[in-house]
Amino acid sequence: MKKLSAVQLKQQALVMAVADTIEQQAKEQIPGMLQCWFSMEYHLFPSSLLLRFQFQDEASLEHAKSDLLIWQKRLSGMMLKKGVILKDMRKHLVFTLDGPEA
Repeated sequence: MKKLSAVQLKQQALVMAVADTIEQQAKEQIPGMLQCWFSMEYHLFPSSLLLRFQFQDEASLEHAKSDLLIWQKRLSGMMLKKGVILKDMRKHLVFTLDGPEA
């Protein structure tokens, strides 16, 4: 695997900080939420950023779906505070049952 450049390391640190913060909030506020994980392609950042909230079962996932837009807005706001504009906030956060190993 290729080493990350200084810019890519800054991008990774920024996303990790936001992901850790939003994960902590989500675990406290959404029953059944297990973890938050993300993927991105550095050369396409921020458009390639995708955070996923993993849920423990289908019932908790279905119950949380009504709040998806709220969490997408929250992510967008957190990224904006860090100086990153997400043009279409709906493309950057999803709820899933899949884990990062899937």
